Formats: sequence, structure tokens, C-alpha cells
Amino acid sequence: MPDDDIANSKEKLPYRKASAPTQKGRGAVSNLQGRYELQLRETFDDGWQSEDCSTELTSLRRQTEVIGEQAKSILTRNQSPDLPFGVSLNPYRGCEHGCIYCFARPTHSYLGLSPGLDFESRIFAKLNAPELLLQELSKKSYVPETIALGVNTDAYQPCERKLGLTRRVLQILHEHDHPVALITKSSLIERDIDLLAPMAEKRQAMAAVTLTTLDAQIARTLEPRAAAPSRRLRAIRTLADAGIPVAVSIAPVIPFITEQDLEKVMEAVKEAGASHASYVVLRLPWEVNPLFQQWLEAHFPERAQRVMNRVRELHGGQDYDADFATRMRGTGVWSELIRQRFIQSARRLGLIRHVHGAGLLDASRFKKPALQADKRQLDLF
Repeated sequence: MPDDDIANSKEKLPYRKASAPTQKGRGAVSNLQGRYELQLRETFDDGWQSEDCSTELTSLRRQTEVIGEQAKSILTRNQSPDLPFGVSLNPYRGCEHGCIYCFARPTHSYLGLSPGLDFESRIFAKLNAPELLLQELSKKSYVPETIALGVNTDAYQPCERKLGLTRRVLQILHEHDHPVALITKSSLIERDIDLLAPMAEKRQAMAAVTLTTLDAQIARTLEPRAAAPSRRLRAIRTLADAGIPVAVSIAPVIPFITEQDLEKVMEAVKEAGASHASYVVLRLPWEVNPLFQQWLEAHFPERAQRVMNRVRELHGGQDYDADFATRMRGTGVWSELIRQRFIQSARRLGLIRHVHGAGLLDASRFKKPALQADKRQLDLF
């Protein structure tokens, strides 16, 4: 779909300026306290600040801080039955894209930080990620299987452009014929086509692009520092033209915000070159729940109650149900309606998702790296 067609669509949702103070380029409306913090902190007006001063302070833009850290481990094993991968790698903690619905937001609570603005402005970079990966791959006990890269937080978020941790990880996987599946909202993935294309030729690489809406205005508030929808569509085309299989994750499907455009999104990604698609309904675990509701009240106050009522219908009367069997798709009449709409469009467009698609990649050519220490030891004999 041409960019102008997306930008000038007459069927866009009614949109209004935020009714509560928000920070430009940030998804969260507040720096909501994490659930593990022992002390409660609240901001209040003591009457000493003038109205002009208060407005000025509210409008100050929070700067992004990237903090280097030495991680103790780099591969995470997953046993969740509803996820199509068993091993994941995340070079970063926190994500500057600032997607308000991000299920990884609550992980910042483990650091004593807020899942709100802290999550999208205090980013931790695992500077030793490539070295740790080499150590893992070198272990005698290591059995290769597809590594899902950037599942929790985007591996191509803005700081990757300077730090290059994701590229160094890919270089290691490429050198040792190890399969990888990436998921991103960033067009920066195009930078690494020189690595991904030859890997894809050997069935060792695939990419997934998350696309929630075609409406650029909604996307700017929903996922403020991710690539625009039109730019993601171009990235899908570029990757597909390079021979890299591209899946699209339509996630999350948000009632009365993005849900009605499900079929249009699927048509657009098919036209762009995607090979298959999947979807996930809105999930609100832990602190994501109040953060999302704050966002709703700020940007869509006139429909906030309707959205949350429908979300509860999807999750058995609760704001969120974490049951593995239902958390991704929901339950009930509306869940079934979304499922049928998706299946019908996927069949019509040829976007039926492969079961455990990441498992289709080939790990049989894996070449175990030899650590330098091992080589020195061998030279002694």
C-alpha cells in the first residue's frame, strides 16, 4: 500500500489531543511505581510553584539514558506452551520505542525502577552479550536450536544504531551457522540484510515485524518511537526482496482502537511481501494494566470505558487472565469473532501461520566455536 494511501485514508478513527499532560515521544503518561518498591512516592502541589513554573516542568522532555552492564547470562530458556520458541536472547533491558502495551514493562520493577517512563528512558545495554553468546555456543552440552532475538525488548531500538550489539550477535550466529528468528518494529533491521540474506538462503534466518495499525497518528501515541507503519511496510518489502522470510505479528489487537482495521493490516502486509501472519489480543499483566488505562484516559477518554469492558469480556471478566491456554487469544464471543476474521483473511491472502514457524529453521549445519582458552590448552600438547 503506498504511503500516501495510508496517510490520507478517510476511514481513520476519530482522534483527539490528549486530555492529560503527556511527554512528547513517550508512551507512558506517568512513572508508575513498580510493585516491588517498598516506599511510596507521590507528587503533589504544595502551592509554592506558580502555574507557569508547573506547566514548564511538566513539559520538560525526559532524556533517554543508556546504561552499560555486564550480564551474567545471555540465553533465556522458555517452556511456555503458547510461544513458538524455546530460547531467546535480549541485548537490551527496557525499550525506547515506548509501546504502552508492552508486556515487558513489568520487568523494570525487578530493577527498582518504574515500568512507566523509566522503562522507555532508562535502557540497560548488555555490553558483553556477544562474548556470553560465544561462551554458550562453545559449551560441550550446548544443543543448537533457533534463538529468538529481541523478544522482550526490541533488538533494533534506537541505541542499537550506535552500540551495534545486535549486529555483533548476528555476526557470531552467521559465522557458526546458527539459526535465528528476529522480531522488531524498527526499519534498522535493513542494516543487517548482508548477514540475514545468506543465512536465509541456508534456512537459518527469518524476521517478524510487528504491525499494530496503519494509522500513523494512533501509532505515534501507541508506540511513539517505533518506525511509522508505512516505514515498517517498506522494511517488510526490502527484507522479502532480499529473500528473507518475513512474518507479521498483528499485536496487540485493541478493541475499538485497532481491532476494526485487522483485515486492512493483513492486506497491506501481504502486498508488502509477508509470508505469514499471527495476532495477539491486548494483554495487561501487572503494571501494564494501570499504565494502559492512564494512556486510554489521556488519548481516548470518550471510549476508554468501552475498550476496557471489551477487554474484560475477552479475558473472562478480568482485566487480564494469564492462563497459557487463553492469554494470547482470549475467550468468549468476541475472541471467537476476532479469530474467525483473522482465519478468513489469512486463508484468502495466503498468510496462514506455520505452526512453530521458528522451528522450521535448520540447525543441522551448526559449527561449534572453539574458545581461545581451549586452543591455548591444545597447543601445550
